Amino acid sequence: MLHNILLLFVGLLSLEHVSFAEVPSSQIVNITETREYAERMQNFSRTNFERLEKVRNRSIRVARSCKELRGRYDEREDGVYYLTTGNGMLYQTYCDMTTAGGGWTLVASVHENSIYGRCTVGDRWSSQQGNNADLPDGDGNWSNRNTFGTVESATSDDFKNPGYYDITAEDMSVWHIPNNLPLEFWNLEAAAVLRYHTENRFLRLYGGNLFQLFKQYPVRYNVGSCGDRGPAIPIVYDHGDKESTRMLYGPNSRNEFEPGFITFRAINRERAAMAICSGVKPTVGYNTEHYCIGGGGYFHPEQCGDFPSFDYDRLGGYQGWSASREMTEAAVLLFYR
Repeated sequence: MLHNILLLFVGLLSLEHVSFAEVPSSQIVNITETREYAERMQNFSRTNFERLEKVRNRSIRVARSCKELRGRYDEREDGVYYLTTGNGMLYQTYCDMTTAGGGWTLVASVHENSIYGRCTVGDRWSSQQGNNADLPDGDGNWSNRNTFGTVESATSDDFKNPGYYDITAEDMSVWHIPNNLPLEFWNLEAAAVLRYHTENRFLRLYGGNLFQLFKQYPVRYNVGSCGDRGPAIPIVYDHGDKESTRMLYGPNSRNEFEPGFITFRAINRERAAMAICSGVKPTVGYNTEHYCIGGGGYFHPEQCGDFPSFDYDRLGGYQGWSASREMTEAAVLLFYR
């Protein structure tokens, strides 16, 4: 039964560039009918001792990033690898070894466990301590060394590994992957809601990672006004484009941003701070709670959470300020290179 549900779920993920809600079901290509999907299901449904030994032996590699693994050991296969921090801590993460030259290290994922919760348990990228102006930083995980979750559950729960603060990087890649999709299918292009990367080495200007960037631009309630946002960086699309990005957000939101960017530390009208506006740059209006993620510890009472107000006019309603169901029900995977 579970196997059939997985087949049905993944089969709905093959549409590229437009909202699923706008396409008749007769036009959706069933990904479960492709050779690649069949081969992967066969590989992962039985014990392949040769492959398990190969994956396990990756722990003897010594590198601090997937970029170093690719350069030093010529690793070119997407999947789970072991990395070592500067202090010698060994941890597992996912490496994208193929996109735009490869070498991308997964360092975090933002997963909304309950769109109806308002800064409750599970909202690690905003606040799990309630909507409280006396705790303006919330959980503070954008700029601390806390780690949580596991790489295999990064589309089912929040994830943050030591690479978030340990790796010195130049660029970022972002994947929006449907909630609960198993790791072995993440790199199928048809499975992505949105995928893009930067290529102007912007992180060199901000300490080399998000940990340092958010020290410069704190994700904190009342830290500034609408005009005090952080950098907005041009992106290169790996799946999607400017128009499909625009359509992933609500009709009202589309009047407030320009697609084709990733923006850091946006502040809304109520002076609540959000960490990342994925795929867009706020330009006017500043109701960023409807299209930016993460945050500090206090918002308007109807806006608090990791996806602060993506459901404002009904979950997945694709109307008013509500983001699309595809965007709301996808984890945001953050990579460095």
